[in-house]
Amino acid sequence: MAVILDLLVQGAQMALVLLLAPLLTGLVRKTKARLLRRQGAPIVQPYRDLLRLLRKEVVLAENASWLFRVAPYLIFASTWVAAALVPTFATGLMFNWTADLIAIIALLGSARFFLALSGMDIGTSFGGIGSSREVMIASLAEPAMLLIVFTVALIAGSTQLSTVSAFMASPSVGLRMSLALALVALIMVALAENARIPVDNPSSHLEVTMVHEAMVLEYSGRHLAMIEFGGFLKLLLYVSLIASVFMPWGIADHAAGPVEYAFGAIAYLIKLALVGVLLAVFETAIAKMRVFRVSEFLGAALMLGLLGTLLLFVSRSL
Repeated sequence: MAVILDLLVQGAQMALVLLLAPLLTGLVRKTKARLLRRQGAPIVQPYRDLLRLLRKEVVLAENASWLFRVAPYLIFASTWVAAALVPTFATGLMFNWTADLIAIIALLGSARFFLALSGMDIGTSFGGIGSSREVMIASLAEPAMLLIVFTVALIAGSTQLSTVSAFMASPSVGLRMSLALALVALIMVALAENARIPVDNPSSHLEVTMVHEAMVLEYSGRHLAMIEFGGFLKLLLYVSLIASVFMPWGIADHAAGPVEYAFGAIAYLIKLALVGVLLAVFETAIAKMRVFRVSEFLGAALMLGLLGTLLLFVSRSL
């Protein structure tokens, strides 16, 4: 009976991230529209867009290979697994032993790899430009992310997210400058990985500025729906990662009951809404930078992660 209950709770978390990912994107879009004094689309518009794409017929180029057809499903599956591993309303779930920060980075890296390959598969100029820019961003974002993981792991003593969340929620963590640097670096990496302002404009389709959109121009129908859904899940993943590591308040323990699980789910929803509104305010108040300055932006995140790691070694040697 306990195994069945654990499976149900784990399945609830996997379903929860699927249900909330489009809602988070819809909340950000709606908040940005209201800040710009526009009516904007409803919050549930991303669900409608996905259903519309799923009903449309897939149009493929003549020279599209099997990789072009399979890549959307691989991207969606990798991102969904990574997002489902991050603790949302509870820690220590049945499959949380696999929720390792390095494993999550590897899953996101594999999704990016297939997306870049699919962008170059057709041979269009836009796909090649988008893939090259995506790999350029990844070459700086992934090392910065690893340094952030090293900083958090050195403080918590583990790269397992349930252990990290439990340690961050305890009073023993205290105030640490390294955690503040890691948080700022993680926010910068999250903006770049999700193609948000100031790195990229998700609502723009200008050829000279496109990064993510350039790689998916040739996709349509259910293939485009899978890629868009993967993008929604990726944004939710980074928000959940920030919430579980740096805002672990309200997360239920694995031995908790239904009441604690419900309280954890409510706290998680509040965190998502708060971060979504803050993201919309930030994107409204700042302009997009030039593509050639993205390396400086991510270089700053890399240096912040490195500085956070070095501060830990220096403070322990004193």
